[in-house]
Amino acid sequence: MTRQRQPISQISRLAHRASGTAPADRMVPEETPVAFSFAGTTHAVMMASPADFEDFALGFSLTEGIIAQPDEIEAIEVEDHRAGIDIQIRLKDTANTRFEARRRRLAGPVGCGLCGIESIEEAMRSVDAVGASKLTLDADDIAASVKLLSKVQPLHSETGAVHAAGFYVPGKGIVMAREDVGRHNALDKLAGALAKAGIDGASGAVVVTSRVSVEMVQKAASIGSAFIIAVSAPTALAIRTAQEAGMTLVALVRGDDFDIFTHPDRVVCGVAKHVA
Repeated sequence: MTRQRQPISQISRLAHRASGTAPADRMVPEETPVAFSFAGTTHAVMMASPADFEDFALGFSLTEGIIAQPDEIEAIEVEDHRAGIDIQIRLKDTANTRFEARRRRLAGPVGCGLCGIESIEEAMRSVDAVGASKLTLDADDIAASVKLLSKVQPLHSETGAVHAAGFYVPGKGIVMAREDVGRHNALDKLAGALAKAGIDGASGAVVVTSRVSVEMVQKAASIGSAFIIAVSAPTALAIRTAQEAGMTLVALVRGDDFDIFTHPDRVVCGVAKHVA
């Protein structure tokens, strides 16, 4: 049985201020190695917050294209090995056969260079198309999504050092959120939680507290959302990928101010003139 790990710890430090230096306590986030093992073989290891392991396993499997549907997983077992967490994921026959073929392809002949080429192709895999979505948001929705996400971040409230990913549905607010020291991990955990709850990814927007990299766009598209809304900035590749996927990328949300980088037709708001 897996012992309960706490995602935050209290530590002592010296706090230097203008008025002087004194010892004080502070809450800090934990991070631990989390391994995803399929058919008894480790596929990936992430440094992550020790929480929401089943959401993490399901979401990672979905957003990385290892499974297409949650019911392709037969079982998830979380094992605590002191130094880290090993999540054993058993796939059903069809999914396992597909995964084994993928793993053999990525292994490649030693020293021939093909494994590197295929690994690059895997990282740059085509993104799921979400352009058919009819979902629209207005400026108030976008401002509210970030504001509401900030209210459901208990780990960040205590530590100031973790990312969050939430799912905003117009008229309902943030219906699901997950936190983690890693921004990709938070989004994977959100993907798993949405899948477990049976929430349609096309019904709302993915909202993140981090910058938007290409992986964040890929994962949001795999959830089925046509929106990704971020507090920070996107990379150029993320913008190109969102454009290709038909996704509306909104970033640099600061109160009522934000920038729309792709597919602005889904955002219902007036267009100001002479904006730098």
